[in-house]
Amino acid sequence: MSKAFTKETDTDGDDDGADGGALPALPAGSKNYITPEGYVRLRDELLQLMDEERPKVVEAVHWAAKNGDRSENGDYLYGKKRLREIDRRIRFLTKRLEIAEITDPSVHHGRDQVFFGATVRYVDETGDERSITILGVDEAESAKAQVSWISPIARALLKSREGDVVKLVTPGGTHEVEILSVSYPAPRPAEA
Repeated sequence: MSKAFTKETDTDGDDDGADGGALPALPAGSKNYITPEGYVRLRDELLQLMDEERPKVVEAVHWAAKNGDRSENGDYLYGKKRLREIDRRIRFLTKRLEIAEITDPSVHHGRDQVFFGATVRYVDETGDERSITILGVDEAESAKAQVSWISPIARALLKSREGDVVKLVTPGGTHEVEILSVSYPAPRPAEA
């Protein structure tokens, strides 16, 4: 039967791995490391979707369904599509938060070895200096010079120290980078 004559269901294309906002999958058997701040951001997004956005869309779809022919009702069709997107994101966030391993980088404050949460300043073979922060898969934003702990540069830098020269393997070949400095956020004072 032609795909044109099959019914699209709410679960078509629902693979929960790629729908979460272009986040890479975790390597098999690895932990989902995340900073406390990253965990709070994901949890806040989940709560906002469940408590605010989803109820508004459900109300709009309910209203649109009362307006007659659903096959030509743009509000209804868009609302149902948006509801599927929200539900998919809720499932994704729920799964990621369930397996999250909260790791506070401030416990390494003052050390010169690279661990999860480090901000590393390094220089490559061409003399270009860069600074990156190694964060969790679900929280790293490349626009903010943040990389996931599973990225090639993070894997090359992890467990190295200031002054070390490490080999970075990329599709373009192997390169050497020298670690200039390593820093971590300062511990927060304990709340009373």
